[in-house]
Amino acid sequence: MDYYKHHVFFCLNLRTNGEASCDQHGATKLFDYAKKQCKELNLNGKHQVRVNRAGCLDRCELGPVMVVYPQGIWYQFVDESDIDEIIQSHFMQGVPVERLMLNE
Repeated sequence: MDYYKHHVFFCLNLRTNGEASCDQHGATKLFDYAKKQCKELNLNGKHQVRVNRAGCLDRCELGPVMVVYPQGIWYQFVDESDIDEIIQSHFMQGVPVERLMLNE
């Protein structure tokens, strides 16, 4: 078994050259929200969910984005309700949220 059932990386890149970046689209706020929700739901820890910061994941033009390992599922999200849906469906029930998945 993997150490974490779901290891989540949020792109928190902030570009200052005018190019799109995840942090310009609220990624840090939603990262903090996801981490807090997982903790409140007792989903964090060994063999559960780990939410981590990441630098650029090189998909900022689609941002904000996260990737969930070991499945390698990429998500695009826009607000707390999207994060709630990922937590409830993917992390708690094991069903990825297709409408938020990046397919490219």
